[in-house]
Amino acid sequence: MTTMTENASGLREFKMPDVGEGLTEAEILKWYVQVGDTVTDGQVVCEVETAKAAVELPIPYDGVVSELRFPEGTTVDVGQVIIAVDVSGGTASAPAAPAAAQAPAAPPAPVAAAPVAAPEEEAKSEGRKPVLVGYGVAESSTKRRPRKGAEVPAQQSETLYAATAIQGELNGHGSAVRGRPLAKPPVRKLAKDLGVDLATVTPSGPDGIITREDVHAAAAPAPAPAPVAAPAPAAQAPARVQPQAPAPAASFDGARETRIPVKGVRKATATAMVGSAFTAPHVTEFVTVDVTRTMRLVEELKQDKDMQGLRVNPLLLIAKALLVAIKRNPDVNASWDEANQEIVQKHYVNLGIAAATPRGLIVPNIKDAHTKTLPQLAESLGELVATAREGKTSPAAMQGGTVTITNVGVFGVDTGTPILNPGESAILAVGAIKLQPWVHKGKVKPRQVTTLALSFDHRLVDGALGSQVLADTAAVLEQPKRLITWA
Repeated sequence: MTTMTENASGLREFKMPDVGEGLTEAEILKWYVQVGDTVTDGQVVCEVETAKAAVELPIPYDGVVSELRFPEGTTVDVGQVIIAVDVSGGTASAPAAPAAAQAPAAPPAPVAAAPVAAPEEEAKSEGRKPVLVGYGVAESSTKRRPRKGAEVPAQQSETLYAATAIQGELNGHGSAVRGRPLAKPPVRKLAKDLGVDLATVTPSGPDGIITREDVHAAAAPAPAPAPVAAPAPAAQAPARVQPQAPAPAASFDGARETRIPVKGVRKATATAMVGSAFTAPHVTEFVTVDVTRTMRLVEELKQDKDMQGLRVNPLLLIAKALLVAIKRNPDVNASWDEANQEIVQKHYVNLGIAAATPRGLIVPNIKDAHTKTLPQLAESLGELVATAREGKTSPAAMQGGTVTITNVGVFGVDTGTPILNPGESAILAVGAIKLQPWVHKGKVKPRQVTTLALSFDHRLVDGALGSQVLADTAAVLEQPKRLITWA
C-alpha cells in the first residue's frame, strides 16, 4: 500500500502505513509537529498505537506541514491520509479549520478505497510489505535508497522508504540508508532535542547503530556513569516496571458513570485473555518456599565485578531457576497445534516477562533465554524493562514466547492464578518476598519467604509434569547452589 501521494501543487499526503500482522488501524497518540512547521526527511512527526505497541512514524520528505488530518486520540484506518506537507519550497498557508484543531468529537472522514495500481506499479511493488517498527521488512528492504539529487520516480522512492525509514532506517543487514548515521527514530528525536549532530556521534551499538547512551555522551563532555536502578529492599519482590500512581478518588458529586473506550494494547490484551481462558484448560498449582539464600546471593552478585552495571535483583535468579527447571523437564516447553491436533515441542525458550505499562499489560520476551549466561540474562532483562517503561516495546519483542513470568509481588500480593499468554504452555506468578516465621533447622526463625504459582495448559502438561517444574523451580530458589549442580 502506498503511504504517500502528491498533487500538482507540490502537496504530498502521508497515509497511515500498512501495519501488517492483520492489524488494520492505529490510534494517533501524539503529534510532534503542527501546521506551519518545517519537517525534514526522516523526522518523527507522530506517535501511534496499534493493538501491539506504540511506535513513532517518520516523514519521508522535506517540506512545510500544511494540514494535520486527525486530532490526537483518533483511531485511523490503514491507508487514510494523516498529514499533508507542502514540498514546493513555498510557505504553506494554514487551513482555516484544520482537522487536528477541531473538537475530538468530530468523526474522521470515511476511509477512501485504495486506488488500483497500474500493472507497471504492481510489478515494482511486488513483494513489498511496508510495515511499522518491529514488524520485519520485505525482501526489497535490502536495497539502498538513492541519494538526494538522483531522479527516482515518486512511487519507487516511497516504496524504498516505507521498507526502510519506518523500520528504524535500517535494512535487513543493518546497512545505513542513504549513508546517514544509523539510529532509530526515538534516538534521532533525542539527538534533535539535545542539539546533537548524529554525524559527529561515535556509535557503540551492534552494526554501528547509535544508541541513546551515545547521544547523551556526545551532549556532555564528561558524562556521569549510566544510572543503575536502586536495589529493592530485601523483604520485597523485585520491581520491574513501576506501577502507575493511583488515580485520585472518584467524586460522587458529578457524573455517576465514566465510560472509557477499550482500544489499542488494552483491547488486544482483553481479546487474547478471553481466548486463552476459554481455549486452554488451565491448571494452577502453588508452593511456598524459603528464598533466604537466594536473597543473600542477590546481594553478593551486586558486588561481583562481572555483574557491575547490570540489573541484579531476585527476578534474575527466579528467571534462571525457571530456565533450569525447564531444562530438567523439557516437555513442558511446548504449544498446541489445533489445526493439526499436534503438540509442538520447542527446543528453545523465549522467556516472557509480564510488564505493567501506562498503556496496559504487555509481555515482551527474551529470545533464546536458555542460551544466556547470568550476566547476559541480566542485560536482556534490563533492556526489556527500560524499553517497556519508555513504551517503546516493539511488536516483534512480544511474539513467539514459550513460557512467561509475572511478578505480582511488586504490588504486595502474595500470589494469584495467572492466565496463560496465548500459544504458551505455562506461566509462573511470583508473589511478594516477605520476612515470615519459618521452621529452619528445627527452630522457628524469621526467613525470606515467597509463594510461587504455576498455571499450565493441561492439554500439554499433565499434573505430574507441572508439579515437577514448579518443585524444581522452588528447589533452586531454596538452594541456589543447584544453579551449578543442575545446570
